[in-house]
Amino acid sequence: MHFVLLSVLACLSSCHCWIERDEKNDNHCGLLKHWIESSLVSMEIIKRGFHREVETTVELSPDVHSGVKVLLLHRWPRGVYVDPYQLASLSDQSDWKILLDSAIDLEVPAHKTMGFVTFVYPTPDGPTPTLLKVTIPIHGRYHEPSFVGEMFTSVDIEPPELLLWTEKCMPLNNIEPHDVMEAPCTHHNSSSCQWVKQQHQPQERGPVSVQFPVGDGSFHIIFKLIWCEFSGTLGCFLSIQLSFSAHTSEAHDHTRASC
Repeated sequence: MHFVLLSVLACLSSCHCWIERDEKNDNHCGLLKHWIESSLVSMEIIKRGFHREVETTVELSPDVHSGVKVLLLHRWPRGVYVDPYQLASLSDQSDWKILLDSAIDLEVPAHKTMGFVTFVYPTPDGPTPTLLKVTIPIHGRYHEPSFVGEMFTSVDIEPPELLLWTEKCMPLNNIEPHDVMEAPCTHHNSSSCQWVKQQHQPQERGPVSVQFPVGDGSFHIIFKLIWCEFSGTLGCFLSIQLSFSAHTSEAHDHTRASC
């Protein structure tokens, strides 16, 4: 009888601990949801030409706990690139750290590469301040020359996605409408964590358009004509005809799109 009573008491005590733990977890998850909903992200692009700087400012909730980790996820278009060696030097002199999702080829033109992702950790160690600023240098890739008189091409830079994580909210519960995203816990990329991604920004934000100069493709055809004049080969003139047909079609499509 005493054994049965002790077993019942042990079970009740264990259940009470589990219930209390779940309540604490739900409370921390509710706080995490509040923090990410009251945080603001703004982005500004400065400098001119092929070398720009992307300045990101994160304003966290004033009551955010020091144990909360912040991650900025940038999805970069193929028209720009970052220099890993430059970033490594900058991160050594700054508080933030950065992780690339793939290798970066600095020489490949825009039309022969793909976009990429960077994970920026503004405060990898220590307490989390309520105001964070990160400046990332970006560089414009070489773009194909224009045969329709365009002098610039536009590249849209999307603001980074804000993600928050705390070990006190595990597993993540009741964080709708925000999404849960798997991402590296730190810039060391040794493990992955479940981050809460901000779904709706209190103020609407859109991409920032950056213009990069492009060459005049008509000079390419002129050079071919001069070369053909001296070489006099049939293949050369056929190449000119094909190039001219392709560029005429491009100009026609551009005009029709403008209309």
